[in-house]
Amino acid sequence: MNATDRTPADLLRSALAADPGRPLVTFYDDATGERVELSVATFANWVAKTANLLQGDLGAEPGDRLSLLLPAHWQSAVWLLACDSVGVVASVGGHPGDADLVVSGPDTLERALECDGERVALALRPLGGRFPQPPAGFADYAVEVPGQGDRFAPFVPVEADGPALIVGGEELSHAALVARAREDAAKLGIGEGSRVLTGLGYDTWEGLSAGLYAALAAGASVVLCRNLDRLSADALAQRVESERVTLTV
Repeated sequence: MNATDRTPADLLRSALAADPGRPLVTFYDDATGERVELSVATFANWVAKTANLLQGDLGAEPGDRLSLLLPAHWQSAVWLLACDSVGVVASVGGHPGDADLVVSGPDTLERALECDGERVALALRPLGGRFPQPPAGFADYAVEVPGQGDRFAPFVPVEADGPALIVGGEELSHAALVARAREDAAKLGIGEGSRVLTGLGYDTWEGLSAGLYAALAAGASVVLCRNLDRLSADALAQRVESERVTLTV
């Protein structure tokens, strides 16, 4: 990664320029048996499409607050980077009534209705599938995102010192987020080419860092596991071996 990268979106651009074909996020859901692997290029394409949806169709602007009601999931990671690309503040688990728009999984739709702004729902089905019946009052992400552009340019440049993320009651700027991610990577021994397996949720900084930001800052990749507690010790050991995991968090 480049020393001049000051936002997570910068880190993603550098990763794309360095090696677009390498894995970035490998996602498992041990409740459904789903496995998805996204290269840097594929992940960046999803981020671009989502950022275009956010900026264009949803009319989001830098400084707007987005309540992100999603579990640890590859699509959650996409939304976090899309928010950063636009300059929207991602409030992880934040109160929808205080947000300008909300992005919700299938289990938090009733809570998400408290948002008076734009509402987007994700079914979180395998392969990014749509809802069988779109939830009332929401745009279905899987319906809206495929037609978005594959390249993204913000209408307004994102200021590195502007707010980027709220998690656990703490607000971080883009630059502070990158700095903390780099510190975490050094502390955990995550380096270029590392494979980090984590079962932590995305509701804390520790989970977000281990499951996305630290690896992105270090040129590493993540094996992100949802419902990891359903896996036996033997099955976990097999996954560590098959995925060439170098660090488990």
